[in-house]
Amino acid sequence: MQQASRSSLQSPLLQEFHANKARNWELRDIMNHVVEFSGDQHGSRLIQHKLESASSEEKQKVFDEIVPHNVLPLIQDVFGNYVIQKLFEHGTQVHKSRLAAEMEGHILALSKQMYGCRVVQKAIECILPEQQASIVRELEPHVMECIHDANGNHVVQKLIERVSPDRLGFVYAFRGNVQALATHTFGCRVLQRALEYLPETITSPLMEELRASTLLLMQNLFGNYVMQFVIEHGKPQDKAAVVAKLRGQLLVMARHKFASNVCEKALIFADPDTRRQLVDEILSPRPEGAVVLSMMKDQYANYVLQRAVGVADMDQRESLINQIRPQLAILRRISNGYSKHLVSIEKLLQKFSQPHSAATIP
Repeated sequence: MQQASRSSLQSPLLQEFHANKARNWELRDIMNHVVEFSGDQHGSRLIQHKLESASSEEKQKVFDEIVPHNVLPLIQDVFGNYVIQKLFEHGTQVHKSRLAAEMEGHILALSKQMYGCRVVQKAIECILPEQQASIVRELEPHVMECIHDANGNHVVQKLIERVSPDRLGFVYAFRGNVQALATHTFGCRVLQRALEYLPETITSPLMEELRASTLLLMQNLFGNYVMQFVIEHGKPQDKAAVVAKLRGQLLVMARHKFASNVCEKALIFADPDTRRQLVDEILSPRPEGAVVLSMMKDQYANYVLQRAVGVADMDQRESLINQIRPQLAILRRISNGYSKHLVSIEKLLQKFSQPHSAATIP
């Protein structure tokens, strides 16, 4: 319906543009029609392309047709938003400041809008720190609302990435809410950006809350990503604290759909001594039977076992293979349908059974 209305209202110039693609169209050819072309798929692409190498005069003419009355409609338009983004990228500092000024008072609504959120992010990348601070102030009372929004969370992430931490007062609202953020589909992403970009004075209290819920978060649909992030990218002391929670719990966690991913990350990124201790848990016999057999038969733990074989020291790897091989032979005989993950384990053994193999799983 929207596309039909666009087509029916096309000016003769836009119709000619569509009919005559072979012509080498320039910005000067569409003056006084910039807004219309911005809202057209192919017209928008033309403007975007030409703005990258446009003269100062051409940029000014495009800017003058859009500002002030057409800024907000184009920001929220499926094609127009890209033109505004290009103006932020290639316009003068005056242009950028004026565009940002037109957005003031509408930042929350734009941040939650599918196309508007992209322009707000681009603005954050391109404007001066004072105007970045203005965006922060406008969103600050609504930051949790933004974090919980499919579009708005990207704006909050961009603020954390690009704005000086001393201007990000809203991050203190994360305290006391870390578990709720970590277990939210969008909140977990924002929390990871905070841990990645903010100074230790801000992140230390957040990590304290994470450590208090480590095992719970490992088993959560979204929380497991936060735990994986800490293990891979966190400060050494934070990584060590998270991995330490797996000690004595590796088999239980390896059999869990989400926590098994954390176990794999721990095996990859733990320090050598800790890795050996984790692999020892797999090698150690238990009253209920061989840990290796239990892991081989499990739909999630088998991947953790494969990872352990891939990253273990040579002596531990040999011990793992010696435990796996006879169990594999038994399972092959008793299994009606030899499962895909058992085939993967068999291939892995073949790989590491090659003489002097020092390979690791990528």
